[in-house]
Amino acid sequence: MSRFQVKKVAVLGAGVMGAQIAAHLVNVKVPVVLFDLPAKEGPKNGIVSKAIEGLKKLKPSPLGVADDAALIGQANYEEHLEQLRDCDLIIEAIAERMDWKLDLYKKIAPFIAPHAIVASNTSGLSITKLSEALPEEIKPRFCGIHFFNPPRYMYLVELINTPTTRPEVLDQLESFVTSGLGKGVVRAKDSPNFIANRVGIAGMLGTMKEVEKFGLSYDVVDDLTGKKLGRASSGTFRTADVVGLDTMAHVIKTLQDNLDEKSDPFYASFGTPEVLKTLLEMGHLGQKSKAGFYKKVGRDVLRFELDSKSYVPGGQKADEVYGRMLKKPAGQRLKLLREAEGPQGQFLWAILRNSFHYAAVHLASIAETARDVDFALRWGFGMQQGPFELWQEAGWLQVAQWINEDIAAGKTLSNAPLPEWVFKGPVADAGGVHTPQGSWNPTTQKFEARRVLPVYARQHFPEDVLGSQAQGYATAGKTVHEDKAIRLWTLDDEILIASLKTKMHAISPEVCEGLTQAIELAEKDYQGLVIWSGDEPFSVGADLAGLLPAFLAVGVSAVDDAEGFMQQTMLRLRYASVPVISAIRGMALGGGCELAVYSAKRVAAMESYIGLVEVGVGLVPGAGGLAYIARRAAENSASSSDKDILKFLTEGFTAAAMAKVGTSAIESRKLGYLLDSDLIVPNKDELLFVALNEAKAMFNAGYRAPHKRLFPVAGRSGKATIQGQLVNMRDGGFISGHDFKIASLIANVLTGGDVDAGTLVSEEYLMTLERQAFCELVQHPKTQERILGMLSTGKPVRN
Repeated sequence: MSRFQVKKVAVLGAGVMGAQIAAHLVNVKVPVVLFDLPAKEGPKNGIVSKAIEGLKKLKPSPLGVADDAALIGQANYEEHLEQLRDCDLIIEAIAERMDWKLDLYKKIAPFIAPHAIVASNTSGLSITKLSEALPEEIKPRFCGIHFFNPPRYMYLVELINTPTTRPEVLDQLESFVTSGLGKGVVRAKDSPNFIANRVGIAGMLGTMKEVEKFGLSYDVVDDLTGKKLGRASSGTFRTADVVGLDTMAHVIKTLQDNLDEKSDPFYASFGTPEVLKTLLEMGHLGQKSKAGFYKKVGRDVLRFELDSKSYVPGGQKADEVYGRMLKKPAGQRLKLLREAEGPQGQFLWAILRNSFHYAAVHLASIAETARDVDFALRWGFGMQQGPFELWQEAGWLQVAQWINEDIAAGKTLSNAPLPEWVFKGPVADAGGVHTPQGSWNPTTQKFEARRVLPVYARQHFPEDVLGSQAQGYATAGKTVHEDKAIRLWTLDDEILIASLKTKMHAISPEVCEGLTQAIELAEKDYQGLVIWSGDEPFSVGADLAGLLPAFLAVGVSAVDDAEGFMQQTMLRLRYASVPVISAIRGMALGGGCELAVYSAKRVAAMESYIGLVEVGVGLVPGAGGLAYIARRAAENSASSSDKDILKFLTEGFTAAAMAKVGTSAIESRKLGYLLDSDLIVPNKDELLFVALNEAKAMFNAGYRAPHKRLFPVAGRSGKATIQGQLVNMRDGGFISGHDFKIASLIANVLTGGDVDAGTLVSEEYLMTLERQAFCELVQHPKTQERILGMLSTGKPVRN
């Protein structure tokens, strides 16, 4: 695949977005220099330095590891414009002022390399108007690139061309953003606020109007418009607080300033809501100012009340009947909501109807196809389905008729009619805008397939829309074996793929049996084995819920047998004669972490969260996790001039005893769960492609399993050192008595038990100690409290 080579990027503007875009470039190993104005006092790079320092404190962290903030280059417009000549991509992310942006473009134009792409991260200003300040030779290389906040975590990036942008420039940028930055790209037309913010913010404003109309409180609305509705768990008003009420007001103002009743028939509903005006006047900007629609006081969350301009107790929930309605099939669900007599049901129908109405009326002016709108709302606003997908699933013509009736009755936000294509022609005949041939483009009046670029050949199972009938991973390829726990299959008869099917991909005895069978098949007929599932998480570890009945019926021997089987499975993976690759995405916790570290290699998505967390349920890692830490400490010691194993063991002990989880693949590497030789893949949809190629490369390089070796342990003296520290922590009240017991057992396993320092041991010996500690703890009442607490509430119990 030929690709646009991005050796260095410049980000102009060290504000919230600019600094975070720079941070994400560092995450994916792209050299970056961050520019801003020269500081009036102190060092000239003071503004940039302060912004970079601020990145370390932001939550959720924009950096894979905070220390990488030092990798962001610092520059100012007065002294360092020459550095732009070395940049292949320049991203402008200064404040949303057209005059400031145009001024900056004139300043930087003489320093832009002849091949470099220049892109503005504006959230809604006209890209075409911005391009007018650039020299003719740069205009073909200029476009809009709209990241969503926070850029590390939000999948959506909108690309916007001008009439003079060369098509290949957009193709090159789309390829880099997709594979290099790990994003989902949607191409938007150059209209105010583009696609996601145009439809999403219009939806939020419409929601606020309906809230006033139906007299609902903000906490009830968030309960209704969060997970129950298939949207971000933060709902409507919590999301506004997180985004920032000042930011939201700015996006609303862009709509107000750049549209009118002629260009947008919904314009009358774009007035800044009274509650938003009031909160801004009070200086309540949301999460950043610790008060917005909500305010946290101690452990209590209060909600704002407009009438009294004060905060009152929150936490009110929606009526349960609507939760049940929202679980019904789409057609039935919308019918029930439309016919509901209560205000909560009428409110839900109103906001869904408004979203369908708005998206249909504006599709032709904001996007190429309906697919772009649905992807933009899914990737930018955390919706499980875009508006067109839900409409189509519920019954296209029936829902269209309901919308029409509401328009006629004056219930909608606008009396604009639905476009003719909704009722007549190919869309009506197909029963919706998404078909196997493609998605509806109202401009060309055709169903158009997704853009074909070489970069998308790296995605075996890209995200798609309802109605496209794209084959999912669960039925793709050739099935070699399948049962309720696992599917073994292949795409090419060269590499075997193992996909876990259990809930949260928990590792049950049946999964272990399946993995053992997979290794046998791979060794006999294939070049390697890839453990990959097409959804998150990778695995949350051992199936505790499945283990408890056996423990209660048979006793601790059942637990000993199950743990022993898991340990043997891990060793079988490690010493398989073909390479085993774990393709990790999302959580790899406990046994999931052990599954990963016992593979020959790991290929991890950037957003992989890896760790041994058994302490949280009162146990120790029991499927080889501690044996792995001890072995790695011995190996690291052997390759160092310092032969004190304990020094190399400390970090691994701390990670296991404190149940530390890497908050990114980069931090997971720092904790020792990924090695320097393991690969981190920016785009989750490229994970399988990379893992399959890695397995083939290892096989073709003549892969051999590692030798089984004995290795030295820290022994009883190392254990005594750790134990002394634990006593101080317990006596100082930093850990409980039960935490002390668990940590002591972890120390015992890691140091090899009651043996001399330097004693050579095997993995099997340490696994026996692991199993003994696990079985001792599983019988302890405090551990049982922790297990039952986690299974019933999903939260750890501290005792």
